[in-house]
Amino acid sequence: MIFARLLIFFPALALPFLISLGNAAAEPLWTGSPAAKGRTEAFLAALRRAGDHGLEPGWYGLAELEKAVASGTDPDAQEARISAAFLAYASDVSTGRVRANQVDKDIDIVQRRVDRAALLKAAADAGDFSAYLADLPPKGDYPLLQRSLAKWREKRGRSSDTPLPEGGALRPGETDARVPLLRKRLAELDLVVPEPASVPELYDDALAAVVKRYQETKGLTVDGIIGVKTTQSLNTTVDQRIDQIIANLERRRWLPENLGSRYVLVNAGDYSMVFVDRDKVVFASEVIVGTPKDPTPEIQSVMNGFETNPYWTVPQSIAGEEYLPMLRRDPNSLRSAGFRIFENWTDDTELDPASVDWQAIHPKAFPYRLRQEPGAANALGYIFFPFANRYGIYMHDTATRWLFSEGSRNFSHGCIRLQNPLDFVEKVFAGRNGFSKDRVGKAIAAGEQLHFAFPESVVLHVTYRTVTVDTDGSAVFRDDVYGRDARVVRQMAKPRS
Repeated sequence: MIFARLLIFFPALALPFLISLGNAAAEPLWTGSPAAKGRTEAFLAALRRAGDHGLEPGWYGLAELEKAVASGTDPDAQEARISAAFLAYASDVSTGRVRANQVDKDIDIVQRRVDRAALLKAAADAGDFSAYLADLPPKGDYPLLQRSLAKWREKRGRSSDTPLPEGGALRPGETDARVPLLRKRLAELDLVVPEPASVPELYDDALAAVVKRYQETKGLTVDGIIGVKTTQSLNTTVDQRIDQIIANLERRRWLPENLGSRYVLVNAGDYSMVFVDRDKVVFASEVIVGTPKDPTPEIQSVMNGFETNPYWTVPQSIAGEEYLPMLRRDPNSLRSAGFRIFENWTDDTELDPASVDWQAIHPKAFPYRLRQEPGAANALGYIFFPFANRYGIYMHDTATRWLFSEGSRNFSHGCIRLQNPLDFVEKVFAGRNGFSKDRVGKAIAAGEQLHFAFPESVVLHVTYRTVTVDTDGSAVFRDDVYGRDARVVRQMAKPRS
């Protein structure tokens, strides 16, 4: 029996596989019959197209498999070799090539996994094996990302990447030797660039308008100024954009096929949030997320309600890094912003800041507890959404609403700041439980610290999608400010352990 011999290669999965197939276990899966040979040809054809998914045919030994099949020798070895390649490919294309939580310490998600015995059984049972293989990857926008990958690979063969030199900030109306190169670079990015005026080095308003359109598409501050971030973005090559698409295909494979009937999807990659209820987007908002130094993690959790007028207990790392220098300059500097200082983390014994030698405190061993009282200056704003996660982050209102006008909204320590939290909770309650924004507004105005339980739990997905697909099918890129896309691609290319 061929599959009995596969016990050598897959001892953990062969027994349940044999039981589930019964008498069919005696039939080879890949050799010996027209059906098996057709299955093999369909699988080899799928491997030849693995690049459509950002996967490499060589990862599965395509060339060696083709030689073995062509030689027709040693069917038992072929069965084992093709089965191993099939299991690897089917797992990779459906749930991801890499373990997401091993890519980055700021990724903590429940990644989809496949049952390898079930994969072999499904392969044997499939009436149309080519259709079965085509059905393995995720649905939704995944095929759109695949088409974008193909377009950008085609573009790689006919485009160039003219680097824009770094320099001081270039503002509209200024004259600079970089301007002709700027025009060329924008044209390479398929933007319509106006002809220069009489002075080619003049950064005129017409060219600045093109730059502003570019900045808007990349989530940059739309000011027409060629600064560090805009220069870095313009210098992103076609190969780097292709890698971004590959990373986002992989990231989509990590997520559940069905995100749930009621869920919030926060995309730290493009500073957005949507609330989906019964398969319809009923609320969308801009968000502020973490800085590159304190990135917002990719997580999955559940939100059950919200609180009004929260305290903000400052994490020790933030207290030592940001507030200790202020206390060293003036021990009473935090009082005007509503902060109180407590001697420890177990009780509310308050400390007189003037009694402490702040110069002697080490930033990485800040011993006291800082707490900001509720109010207009509170960093969490007036509404706070707690949810379980190992990073100690949450979603909340904000006292710095003016930051929503920025293009690159990565200003937090990892938490998610929501632009219109009251509008969001109104959609979550949808008129149930006697909820009204007016009631919450009165509680906030009165300084009441109340908890409002959602009528139903809301699943939370926080992801980092730096490539999405527009309504016209074109890829929309955000710059990889956290550097995660590059790490994903590097991890994908590593040999399988």
